[in-house]
Amino acid sequence: MKTATHKIVPLEGEIDLHLSPSVADSLQSAIKDKPQRLLVDLTEVSYIDSSGLAVLLEAMRSVEFYGGKFYLIGVRDGLQPIFETSRLDQVFRIYPDAGSALTAA
Repeated sequence: MKTATHKIVPLEGEIDLHLSPSVADSLQSAIKDKPQRLLVDLTEVSYIDSSGLAVLLEAMRSVEFYGGKFYLIGVRDGLQPIFETSRLDQVFRIYPDAGSALTAA
């Protein structure tokens, strides 16, 4: 089975307790193909709570478990403080767009 070099999963809306299970399903579906790089596009996400962050962390762990790399792209200004306050900006690979993530080492 050929491994995809990268896959982009676009998310949108408010990722909270109600939407997190469907986000988890989308991410797990993308992860089952074991792409070398999984990019989660947050351009259209206006809010994320702790349950959404937990889903992203779990997805990152799954990707890193098989040796892939996990990226967040398009983190809007309104979301940046959430990642900074929780110090997750130090945990996730965060890039402004897909191009810059894919050219990163």
